[in-house]
Amino acid sequence: MTVLDAKHVPNGEAPLNPFVVVDDAPGFVTFLVEVFGGVENEAARTPMPDGRLIHAEVALGGPKVMLSDRLDGWPTRPGLLQVCVGDVGATLGAAAQRGARIVTPPSPFYGETTLGRMRDPWGNLWGLYAPAAGQPDPVPAWEGGDDIIFRTIDQAMKELAAERSEARVCMNSD
Repeated sequence: MTVLDAKHVPNGEAPLNPFVVVDDAPGFVTFLVEVFGGVENEAARTPMPDGRLIHAEVALGGPKVMLSDRLDGWPTRPGLLQVCVGDVGATLGAAAQRGARIVTPPSPFYGETTLGRMRDPWGNLWGLYAPAAGQPDPVPAWEGGDDIIFRTIDQAMKELAAERSEARVCMNSD
């Protein structure tokens, strides 16, 4: 079996769409709309009687981020998401104004791109990429270049792991 080519996916959908489970799904929808200019498919918004969302969709370009609120007994499932933007610095700034923490400031990356990373208030880790025509590739850290690209993702991932371990310990001690 293979993944369908985008032109063969029904209704103009993308062949791959991430799904995350968060606390405060409506707030996350607002974040996606305000930071990325996402467009919510309001017809897909499915609230439960208690007001939590069992499903919502926000299009970011072609693909959609699908999401729901965490329900009783469910873990949150934040994502490690990558998105191409017009301006990494501006997007990081907008995200930071809405509670995100900058993980990697705008940095030269391979293939004439700029990379920045942030962790949103829901625990999702975002890699933001923007075209940077003519920008040379960075010198790899093992050849004496800056290690900011690896160092910052390594630190962020270790923080996420520590938080998960701490949460498991708290759950087991209750």
